[in-house]
Amino acid sequence: MIKLYLAEDQSMLNSALTQLLELEDDFHVVGNAANGEIAWDDLQRLSVDVAILDIEMPKMTGLELASKIVAAGLKIKVIILTTFAQKAYFDQAVKAQVAGYLLKDSPSDELIEVIREVDQGQTIYDPDLVINMLTVDNNPLTKRELEVLQEIGRGLTTKEIAGKLFLTEGTIRNYLSAIFSKLGAKSRIEAIQIATRNGWV
Repeated sequence: MIKLYLAEDQSMLNSALTQLLELEDDFHVVGNAANGEIAWDDLQRLSVDVAILDIEMPKMTGLELASKIVAAGLKIKVIILTTFAQKAYFDQAVKAQVAGYLLKDSPSDELIEVIREVDQGQTIYDPDLVINMLTVDNNPLTKRELEVLQEIGRGLTTKEIAGKLFLTEGTIRNYLSAIFSKLGAKSRIEAIQIATRNGWV
């Protein structure tokens, strides 16, 4: 019996995945959590073979959790299940020695097979994701947009950025709009956080 632990902050997906995995005769979900902090407490006290972790969770990310598992010497194999096909995340996953890395839109039967393979000691990364990481620069921002974002990070106002880059305030606002759209950010702070996390600024 493979003892599984699931950490996923979207409650509907957490519940659906738990039910799906429990249908397999050789799987048993021993626990789940909606944030990384609870997951870390659970993983230290429960007997777990494979932990399936989301990246973006409150309190502690799945990658931070994976790193703590390794640092603590816990004999738990980690599969990262995420919507984020970003190089910075993938690099962190490799560094954290995760045994599996799959996107959430992967077929459920693929996840089930990967769990079994990981439990047997194999390392499985989504092949399409690996090819993408090796061949594509995932930074969606242009050089000029990065310059604007860097000035935002220094705390400059739109007017100050316009003066420094010899552009109009309207042009800077257009750049900001493009940056927010490309990064899916709702504010300047969030845009900086996303870009920093991915190593783009």
